[in-house]
Amino acid sequence: MAARADDLIDRRRLRRKLSFWRVAAILLVAAIVVATTGYFWRDGTGVGIAHIARIKIEGTITEDEELLERLERVRESAMVRGVILHVNSPGGTTAGGEAVFEAVRKLAAEKPVVAQVGTLAASAGYMIASAADHIVARQSSIVGSIGVLFQYPDVTGLMDNLGIKVDGVKSSPLKAEPSPFTPTTEEERAMIRALVMDSYEWFVGLVQDRRPLDRAEVLALADGSIFTGRQALDSKLVDSLGGEEEAVRWLGTRGVDGELEVVEWKPRNQGGWWGVGSQATVASLLGLDRLVDALFARAGLEPLFLDGLVSVWQPRSSSTAD
Repeated sequence: MAARADDLIDRRRLRRKLSFWRVAAILLVAAIVVATTGYFWRDGTGVGIAHIARIKIEGTITEDEELLERLERVRESAMVRGVILHVNSPGGTTAGGEAVFEAVRKLAAEKPVVAQVGTLAASAGYMIASAADHIVARQSSIVGSIGVLFQYPDVTGLMDNLGIKVDGVKSSPLKAEPSPFTPTTEEERAMIRALVMDSYEWFVGLVQDRRPLDRAEVLALADGSIFTGRQALDSKLVDSLGGEEEAVRWLGTRGVDGELEVVEWKPRNQGGWWGVGSQATVASLLGLDRLVDALFARAGLEPLFLDGLVSVWQPRSSSTAD
């Protein structure tokens, strides 16, 4: 009986040791996977061979530090032979467009860059596309809307109906003007118009520098009009018609091997493997990020409010004031 009891104890000890080493082996494999994944994802692509980088610039343009940092990493990567900017944007803030424009020009100084317009490249979206060395658009893409906008609400009528007044003390007449709580004066309108026109002149100058157009030709196009890709080609706002294949073909004329894989550079994993950035990566792999985006879009909760001057195209509705 004593020998049988000793055998049972030995077996239990052996099982515990085997369980420990099994767990240790699983943890070791997991650590190797994490380390390997982190190594290959360090540049946001998982590709350690020569390739063509695709960077998507979509939606409303703002001062996006992550996008600027991604453009810089593409510039520094020895594996990137050429760059395709996939632009699909109605525009955004002038400051945001300016920052991305400058980052693209810095990138283009070292690697050939082509912009491929999807559905829309208008206002600040077109500003960014013009920073590329070549612009490709679909025949039915919407291009243009060169101009600057400053909008502000006027709720004075509503306040009168509600019996509400707003008083204030300020250092000078133009401080904090225009205000939604008081009618706009001619002096205030002149101030805003001077600000808008200065930014407009700057925008026109960028297009003149980047496109094969003289100032008179740019001004004729820079009245806020939008164009199809076909019209934009005739007006020299774009260089050719097509999609990504056409963009890759053009890169081939700049010494980039057209057989290279096109790899999308996505936002970099931040916060470590178990951090917020890694959670976002896992969500992306599971498709949860696309689900959340779709839900926000359907609920109308996409970002709509921008600070500062904007260069953005939007279809005019009955509620939009002139």
